[in-house]
Amino acid sequence: MAFDTQSLRFDAQGLIPAIAQQEGTGEVLMMAWMNAEAVAKTLETGRVTYWSRSRKSFWVKGETSGHVQELVELRVDCDRDCLLVIVRQSGPACHTMRRSCFYTAVRNGDEVEILSPMV
Repeated sequence: MAFDTQSLRFDAQGLIPAIAQQEGTGEVLMMAWMNAEAVAKTLETGRVTYWSRSRKSFWVKGETSGHVQELVELRVDCDRDCLLVIVRQSGPACHTMRRSCFYTAVRNGDEVEILSPMV
């Protein structure tokens, strides 16, 4: 059965959350938003493309930083309202120069930084 972005459940702004996960390790790298066209561009080019809500434009991951995300596989959750994007990440995924945007943990009620910036 062919994949059709029309089957996805986008929010009122036409967006769907997309979680990027590193191929092989399963490490969660980041979460961003996609619209139907960003999903289509990602599948067409193999370069993960998000929708920037602040800039109101497409954002090809790594286009300016060089820290690209190469698409390995796109997965759709059971409710069809969230995407899991399996990627090959080159360099840090986070704009803070950390491997993952999820670098803060809450442990015993305290925030703890668990990842340092990559050098």
